[in-house]
Amino acid sequence: MPFVIQLLLPLYDNNRQPFSSTEFVRVRRELTDRFGGVTAHTRSPAEGFWEDDEGHTRRDDVIIVEVMVEEIERAWWHAYGTEVAGRFAQEEMVIRAVPFESLTVKSAIPH
Repeated sequence: MPFVIQLLLPLYDNNRQPFSSTEFVRVRRELTDRFGGVTAHTRSPAEGFWEDDEGHTRRDDVIIVEVMVEEIERAWWHAYGTEVAGRFAQEEMVIRAVPFESLTVKSAIPH
């Protein structure tokens, strides 16, 4: 069964300073090199909300970067997620795998 693997990348550090665009380009390049393609949802950042250990609501603006894979290489994703978490100064990196069924259709128009 194929999967979409999604990484949620924060736009800002804990001091609300934006991360360099080169970091996002680097992630896109690394995933493209490894998986042959990537989709980056960058136009409308998603808002993430969660409650911290003290009960305060926290917020992040994130973009989602995703790849499609036939199987999940858990050890690779763990190592890569740990590396990316460090680059983006995150205590925890959200990476999720979503099974999917492709409904892709081919055009009948000749090339």
